[in-house]
Amino acid sequence: MDDSSVGEAAYRRIRSDIIFGRLAPGQRLGLDRMRETYGASISTLRELLSRLASEDLVMAEGQRGFEVAAVSAAELQEVAALRLLLETHALEQSFAAGGLDWEGGVVSAHHKLAALERNLLAGKPADAALWKRYDWEFHHALIDACGSSTLLKAHTAAYDRYLRYQMVAVVFRGEVAADEHRNLLDAALARDAPTACELLRRHIDGCVAQVLETGGLDAFTAGSSSPIRASAGPRPAANGAGRRRPASSA
Repeated sequence: MDDSSVGEAAYRRIRSDIIFGRLAPGQRLGLDRMRETYGASISTLRELLSRLASEDLVMAEGQRGFEVAAVSAAELQEVAALRLLLETHALEQSFAAGGLDWEGGVVSAHHKLAALERNLLAGKPADAALWKRYDWEFHHALIDACGSSTLLKAHTAAYDRYLRYQMVAVVFRGEVAADEHRNLLDAALARDAPTACELLRRHIDGCVAQVLETGGLDAFTAGSSSPIRASAGPRPAANGAGRRRPASSA
């Protein structure tokens, strides 16, 4: 494998580890240790971390090196608002232009997501990466016919930053989120863009509210940088009634 291939593979792994919380907010990124973990040279790692800094996933601390970008309630709200802005615009365009193949893709993506959500609701263990992949595939399928690669690229970047907050806070709204996904499917098949946009707003706002109400970011905004293990799957969080549910799909 040549240097460029090694670098690209390392970039994808580091980026995934940040988004899925395996590298926690505020965690120092020591280059020597990262070289052992990701198999890339120090000079390549510096380039990759600078690239991730341009995506607001890493912070460059001058001569002190790099650390994983911090999280905050304010940034979560900003990222959520950006995702909503881009996704609602793309929904409108996609609903107007999508054909039967687009409909089939939406139905297929929802089928996989709904099956995994049923397992979560039944208390079965789930792989966090697979769960969020299916969530991403469904939301992406809804907007896939928007006709703008630039819009899709911008949405992907916003979605990934939003996803990092979901994985750090790990909150699942259970049947509410699953119902919202079902209703989004129905709105897509009916080509009802206004209803879909309102559903999406409630879907995202509900997730943000749950994160803030349950204090899912408190350990990280208070200065703790203990890594979480996203690969262990969603962990439960108490809801307002004191019942515990499996983790936040939005």
